[in-house]
Formats: sequence, structure tokens, C-alpha cells
Amino acid sequence: MRIIESEEYKTRLREITNYIKKDKKSAAIHFAKELRKNIRNLNNYPFKCRKSLYFNDENIRDMIYKGYTIPYEINIDEDTIVILDIFNQNKP
Repeated sequence: MRIIESEEYKTRLREITNYIKKDKKSAAIHFAKELRKNIRNLNNYPFKCRKSLYFNDENIRDMIYKGYTIPYEINIDEDTIVILDIFNQNKP
């Protein structure tokens, strides 16, 4: 499956890593690197994460990573996974 990152996801990830970078640059790099690794692993088992709490669709899943929720949509027909967003699940 091909993984596509939405513009919303890219923007928010940049904001999150810039915030982490203020405290420690190496932590921001590690966060982004490990997150990308986890996202790449979705290729093997795209339905391994829970059904999204935010969408009423079996093909939209929530990956949880270090307190952040990353909703993604699986499109079997197009053989793609679209990373929709990233947000802190503890903040409104």
C-alpha cells in the first residue's frame, strides 16, 4: 500500500516537532523518526489499530503514538493509506 500524508497532517506534525525542538532538538528528531517508522509499519497490517473514535467508518483507524492520535484512512480499491491528521488526545 502507498502511504499518503495529508497537508493537515504535515502542518500539524511540523508544529509538534517545532514545539518539542524548543526543549530538545534530538527529542524532536527521534519523535518524528519513530513516528514515521510506525506509520510505515501500517503497510503490513493496516487494520491493526482501533476503529476511529472520531469517524463512523470502519476504514478510518486511530493510531496512538506517545499521547498523540493519528487518524488514517484505508482505501483498499486504490491500495492507499491516507494519514489524515495528528493531535494530542488530551487537549480539546
